[in-house]
Amino acid sequence: MKWVKPSKIKGTVSAPSSKSMMIRAVGASFLSKGKTQILFPSFCDDAIAALNVVDNLGAQVERSKQAVSVQKCRGLKNNRLNCHESGLCIRMFAPIAALFDEEITLVADGSLKHRPVGMMEKPLRSLGAFCSSTCGFPPMIVKGPIRGGKTEIDGSISSQFLTGLLMALPVCGVDSELTVRNLKSKPYVSMTVDLLKHFQIDISLSEDFNKFFIKGNQIYKNKSYCVEGDWSAASFLLVGGALCGSVTVKRLLRNSSQADKRICDVLEMAGAHINVTEDKINVEQGDLKAFEFDATDCPDLFPPIVVLASKCTGRSLIFGVNRLKHKESNRANVLFSEFTRLGSRISVQGDSMEIEGPYLEGGIINAHGDHRIAMAGAVAGMASTRGTALRGWRCVAKSYPAFFEDLKSIGGEVQ
Repeated sequence: MKWVKPSKIKGTVSAPSSKSMMIRAVGASFLSKGKTQILFPSFCDDAIAALNVVDNLGAQVERSKQAVSVQKCRGLKNNRLNCHESGLCIRMFAPIAALFDEEITLVADGSLKHRPVGMMEKPLRSLGAFCSSTCGFPPMIVKGPIRGGKTEIDGSISSQFLTGLLMALPVCGVDSELTVRNLKSKPYVSMTVDLLKHFQIDISLSEDFNKFFIKGNQIYKNKSYCVEGDWSAASFLLVGGALCGSVTVKRLLRNSSQADKRICDVLEMAGAHINVTEDKINVEQGDLKAFEFDATDCPDLFPPIVVLASKCTGRSLIFGVNRLKHKESNRANVLFSEFTRLGSRISVQGDSMEIEGPYLEGGIINAHGDHRIAMAGAVAGMASTRGTALRGWRCVAKSYPAFFEDLKSIGGEVQ
């Protein structure tokens, strides 16, 4: 158990490299012609899972602290791909694995065993692959090769499968057209399209993100890719600055495609003092007031902004609760149960969560295996009157292994 005491923080820290962009870069590098260097790599648990997946798919992977190189140089090494607890891995690599004419099984650990993958079956079959899940959940078996063509997908649960199709279909022998229904998290799709442009892959899409047109026989080409800082992880540090003093976070691109850069909008609405430059953000404590925010397209912001709202005067309203069910935990239920124990006044009705503040006393919080709940609990501890004891804190390694060290470096009292 870790104990995070009430703290006054001040200092500068570099954001960790983006988990989401790292995993996408690993997939694109695997599909590329020749060797690709990934600079400023992430070595969080999910990123390591992705590197192990491409190693088993036939890539030569070389790692150093500053860079990772990936080069496809042999056939399938292992037809069992362990995606561990990474939802992006299993949903993105299923279409990539379906490029092979051999049967491949994608397996899961922990909470990923209970996250849905059944939405991938029908589209992959319509593109020419065999595909079978286990009653809609992992493990999942695929056997290609997919040939490209037309298909329709459901984007209501996650955009991660769409990301996988956008990566795999350009190397198929024919052109493809995707029709997407109920797409959520459009910014995450923009992240994928931007990364593919870097690798000289052309994707055309409608303005409403309902239609995607992908030419076949394209070639991935790039010698290097630099992974930008992670707005999702940095949001906890920025909220910490708004609640407990002052913090500057470097390596955050203002023009990033990442959905969670909207944390800046939330902090401004709440009354924090915020200064945004080209590649860093400074946030200082202010007179915090209640706010309303729609997190439908950026559901990973729910945990940090629930902490923020708990210390704002008045009733804050956050929309997008329905996006939280299929995360590492049922995040809406966990946020309600754990933060109520800490003294927050939270109610959930339909797709909205209401938080009345400022009430945050502290106590014991269980992360439920969810890295973002653990980080939220730590920030709550710094901002609370009594501090928090964190059970299951090690799960932060899923996305941000150095989280507690970085908190200490800016004055967080962590034991």
